[in-house]
Amino acid sequence: MYALATECTLLISGAVSDASIFCMACLLSATGTQLILFRVISGLATSLCLPSAMSLISEYFPAGMLRNLAFAFMGAIANTFAALSSWWKIPRSQAGDVSWHMLVFGIDWVGAVAASAGLGLLSYALSSVPLAPPYRDINKAHEASTIICFSLSGVLLIFFVLWQSFQERRNKPTLIWNSLWKNLAFTCTCVNEFMIWGAFNAFEQVINLFFQNAQDLSRVETAIRFIPTPITGQLTALTTRFVLHRCRADAIINITTIISCVSPLIMALVNPIWVYWRCAYVAICLKSITADSLFTVSNILIAGVFPAETQGLAAGAFNTASQIGKSFGLAIVALISNQVTDQQSQIVEKGSPEALIVGYRAAFWTLFGMNVASLVVSLFGLRKVGNIGKKKTQ
Repeated sequence: MYALATECTLLISGAVSDASIFCMACLLSATGTQLILFRVISGLATSLCLPSAMSLISEYFPAGMLRNLAFAFMGAIANTFAALSSWWKIPRSQAGDVSWHMLVFGIDWVGAVAASAGLGLLSYALSSVPLAPPYRDINKAHEASTIICFSLSGVLLIFFVLWQSFQERRNKPTLIWNSLWKNLAFTCTCVNEFMIWGAFNAFEQVINLFFQNAQDLSRVETAIRFIPTPITGQLTALTTRFVLHRCRADAIINITTIISCVSPLIMALVNPIWVYWRCAYVAICLKSITADSLFTVSNILIAGVFPAETQGLAAGAFNTASQIGKSFGLAIVALISNQVTDQQSQIVEKGSPEALIVGYRAAFWTLFGMNVASLVVSLFGLRKVGNIGKKKTQ
């Protein structure tokens, strides 16, 4: 629900990020309904905050170590401290009043509705593929309602692309200029965001099911095993900040991607009877390295490549790519895991740990392939990026 709400509103939020900064707190939920509601609100808040934060950091921090640190903090510890500190440190700009005329005619509402509806229908259709038993629910992907959702989403997204080209030619308001995709570094960054965050989110879900269904661990025991993830994530973001002004950005992305390739590779070869510390612990520690370093590098890249007036659009586009990647990655992995379990497992009881591990291995191999594909994109598409974290000299 979080990814669905975020991806449906990131583009429109990028378009209005100069006019509004929206922040909401997700409260502790006592029921499942409350949890879903608060996750939706959290996704809406994220879609409104990310482009605005991108624009603020780019405007008030000059290129150099301070900007690198700001983006690193936004990626590493923003969720922890933003609610406590952001209200006190918002820069006092001299922006003029926002008129109703600008809100009505200065935003591409046709494109916003088409993109949001298309992404929403696509995410809903992808969610019909189950990742956990019972796998009989996979037949929902063949139902008429799911096929209609896929078809309508395709029509709406194609219309959105054509509409943006039409608006750009007329010099009218657009959510995203199609000309942005002519920048090879930006396009490859969005592709990497799509694949890396898709693999990252799917890896979390599959290894969670691996712990519970294949190793028969409780939910509390499973949650404890994820403790290294936020620690390594924060260390990665901060380390990226300290080396970005000294190292090539493409080298950082390539090295961290190679490191993260180890996580699904380990889990594809792991034996379920092995203890946590033997292999799973290493996989948990390494899986977030690429995602967190790519987030920091991508923001600094956008801040350095695009002028201030288009940074909100670019930030909304590449964050939308990551949120869509989460939905796609999970759906693809679920489909492959289910099919392998149903067709290749010789065990009659498909919900048994012995049968499930066959599908989980296929899922981890798929995630390994997604990381390798991202590495190939970086090697060829980002080879001319160079050093982007240095302070600009007059």
